[in-house]
Amino acid sequence: MSITRIGTDRRRMSKIVIHNNTVYLCGQVAKDANEGIQEQTQTMLDKVDDLLVQAGSDRQHILSATLYIKDMQDFAQMNAVWDAWVIEGHSPARACVQTSLARPELLVEISVVAAVKMA
Repeated sequence: MSITRIGTDRRRMSKIVIHNNTVYLCGQVAKDANEGIQEQTQTMLDKVDDLLVQAGSDRQHILSATLYIKDMQDFAQMNAVWDAWVIEGHSPARACVQTSLARPELLVEISVVAAVKMA
């Protein structure tokens, strides 16, 4: 069984790893970390959409998502964006934890596992 790695531009990680028709995305953060929680969440999810397409998947095929949030005070605002993004009937298993992120201006990060779309 082969492993496909996409976006391995660093020794540290690949943006996408595919194995046994399962897609693993590296952690995604906002395009602009100077924005508020809703904007950071939306641009983070836009990046997830783009990576899933590259991997032959989409948000309907997400199996699980782990969200890391800097401050639970932002939980409701983050969820408002998440709820609008998730396709009804295709909600993944999800966890959300409060934690420090790699840079202080980051408010949210996501890690996603999805299935490859089958023809």
